[in-house]
Amino acid sequence: MSANYKLTEGGGLKRGAEPLDIITRYEQIPTMVCPTADDGALYVAGQIAKAINAKSLQGEMFVLGLSTGKSPIGIYHELVRMHREEGLSFKNVIVFSLDEFYPISPNEEQSRNFAMRDGLIKHIDILPENIHIMRGDMPIEKVADYCRRYEEMIQEAGGLDMLLLGVGGNGQIAFNEPGTYHNTKIRLVALGNNTRKAQATDFYGIENVPSKAITMGISTILNAKRLIVFAWSEEKADVVARMVEGKVDPNIPVSYVQEHKNCELVISEDVAYGLTRFKTPWLVGTCEWTPKFIRKAVLWLCQQVDKPILKLTYQDYINHSLGQLIEQYGDFSSINIKVFNDLQHTISGWPGGKPNADDSTRPERSKPFPKKVIVFSPHPDDDVISMGGTLIRLCDQGHDVHVAYETSGNIAVHDDVVLQTLDTARQCGLGDEYDRVLKIIKNKKKGEVEPLELRRLKGAIRRGEARAACRFIGLNENTNVHFLNLPFYETGAVKKNGIGEADVEIIVNLLREIKPHQIYAAGDLSDPHGTHRVCIEAVLAALKIVKNEEWIKDCRLWLYRGAWQEWELDMVDMAVPLSPDEVIRKRHAIYRHLSQKDIVPFPGDDKREFWQRAEDRTQATAKLYDKLGMAEYEAIEVFVRYDI
Repeated sequence: MSANYKLTEGGGLKRGAEPLDIITRYEQIPTMVCPTADDGALYVAGQIAKAINAKSLQGEMFVLGLSTGKSPIGIYHELVRMHREEGLSFKNVIVFSLDEFYPISPNEEQSRNFAMRDGLIKHIDILPENIHIMRGDMPIEKVADYCRRYEEMIQEAGGLDMLLLGVGGNGQIAFNEPGTYHNTKIRLVALGNNTRKAQATDFYGIENVPSKAITMGISTILNAKRLIVFAWSEEKADVVARMVEGKVDPNIPVSYVQEHKNCELVISEDVAYGLTRFKTPWLVGTCEWTPKFIRKAVLWLCQQVDKPILKLTYQDYINHSLGQLIEQYGDFSSINIKVFNDLQHTISGWPGGKPNADDSTRPERSKPFPKKVIVFSPHPDDDVISMGGTLIRLCDQGHDVHVAYETSGNIAVHDDVVLQTLDTARQCGLGDEYDRVLKIIKNKKKGEVEPLELRRLKGAIRRGEARAACRFIGLNENTNVHFLNLPFYETGAVKKNGIGEADVEIIVNLLREIKPHQIYAAGDLSDPHGTHRVCIEAVLAALKIVKNEEWIKDCRLWLYRGAWQEWELDMVDMAVPLSPDEVIRKRHAIYRHLSQKDIVPFPGDDKREFWQRAEDRTQATAKLYDKLGMAEYEAIEVFVRYDI
């Protein structure tokens, strides 16, 4: 099922006003920006196919280096499609993979090359003798010889004609960590703590992540005849900007590709946000000035000069390349007032609309009142973490609020939480299943799918916690709390299936049952787990099915962010202020998710608990509004309206 979710922003560079070399003058690498990750994967796969066919016509072998992990999966799927439907042959292709964990078995799902074998190699007509996929299961005393021989095999094949490269979150390229020397070749490396944290989700905890890896070195990579570097996830925007527009820096190893004479970067628009032509396009060319784009420029200017909106001066605009905005709209003070009012009108203490009020400048309409509301929560705690204060307001203000938990969240429950829960039941005289379940836990094998019974227990724990949180907020947990258990998630492993018809049908049925006036959903373009992105795609696919039904004409979709990111203020359509008491109530709702408290299963670099992240984020947003000249609030939750 193709992707539906893409945020569109009005305004930006006026197409054709300046040559490409002018608007890209800060970029050190030729960069192809595609609307979505799907479009990017199609483009890269097309480039590979052209290169394979060109070599085939000459009767020559094509030597292809392939990136590992999850990022290239879309590219692999398209190559398989082209093989099956368009006759693309791989009989003249020799493949070398980029890296691998050490030690690890090639059959483990966590292997860096598992997705390549599972998603590409076994579906195409490549000859077995032409497949060279790094292994991480040889004895340690043989690793050095293995690396040396792998490098030799690349040279014997004539060198890499093309090499695909992803971008690591800390600027890694393959497993070359920050600080890597320029002249490195294929070798065994120690993985940095941040790299291991980034992999912790797949390994059910950082303690299970290998501490070493085998990787192509910088020299090996730069010796390839052609490089295609790609990045799809929004969280890569900052590192991509530094890679493209900064200097070559050993602390950002991927920046070494600037030195390659035949390198192309392919990214999706959400990744391109960090580049000058997208982030601050008025610095490189003529712009089209829509209201939200004007807001974007003015808020940026406030940050540059450290002033609130209404204190910006003519000279501030001129000194920061915003003279074209004044030329088009005249008086700078009028622009200030317009943006001030625009931002102020996003603030509303009535997220469901204020009854019997003038709603001409409010983000939500006053009628109907009360409204039917569905809050879609990817996991059984995203609702209270991300918009708990707004949930409280919606309930307190009398709306018919439903929460729909899209997945069970069972993989995020530790085994010891299960045992503690069963022991509590035993001590209460409610049954004794402790020893039997303890045996199931002890018999688990590393890397294998969790036993179904254990997954069911973990799912039940999370349901109980979600019901408790909803009950605390004021929802009827028996009628207004829905556990959808979307099938894509229920694999028993970190690797999830793609969105399918069964997932969408479940959401369609709920929408038709409730016929909401408001929908809230997690609008993450990237997510450490991948689940948020699939969940928003499922919601949008369901809305596409019901789009012609009468009730949908009076329905609005509001997007919140997950625990990891927040909307930029230039994008915000509704800002819901929270009082100190509401912040505390939200915190206590999050507390109900006991299995997620104190020990965060997949913490990444952030050591804070979810309630701390939520409070810090919403309080930081309130401070931004205050600094721009708005009223001072304890905290603010923000939303973007999505055109259904």
